[in-house]
Amino acid sequence: MEVVLFQPEIPPNTGNIARLCALTRSKLHLIEPMGFDLEDRQLKRAGMDYWTMVNWKRWQDWKSFRASLRDTQRVWFIESDGPRRHDEAVFGSEDVLVFGRESSGLPLSLLEAHRDSWLRIPMMHPRARSINLSNTVAIVLFEGLRQLGFEGEITCEPDSRTQVIS
Repeated sequence: MEVVLFQPEIPPNTGNIARLCALTRSKLHLIEPMGFDLEDRQLKRAGMDYWTMVNWKRWQDWKSFRASLRDTQRVWFIESDGPRRHDEAVFGSEDVLVFGRESSGLPLSLLEAHRDSWLRIPMMHPRARSINLSNTVAIVLFEGLRQLGFEGEITCEPDSRTQVIS
């Protein structure tokens, strides 16, 4: 699966998402303009040393990114108020998950043009506006990976650094 951040604004969110993409082997796409420089200290700190493991690409705009997609790739737009919950979608291994800016989300015109692939995460508090971007990506990406059987999962034996609590 692939993760797209449309004009991200907060460096630690993008760093956390980069780390998540490295660990799940999901490609990360960053659509400009971004609200920070790629040399930002907070971005690097949140991504830790995982940046070298991330398959990522920076795009000048949505149009150039969209033109790069293959016909076999489905694009899902994750934004509050979507007509369908994220767990009601049936995900495929080539699917692309698109997430919007922290302050304003995805453009309404983009969402309305793709209503059939506009998903939301359920929220239970009436005054809550949204879930943190990096949490949102983790929730939806892991639902997709769960549906795909977590193909490629690596399991490790406990080692001397792991404490087993009985």
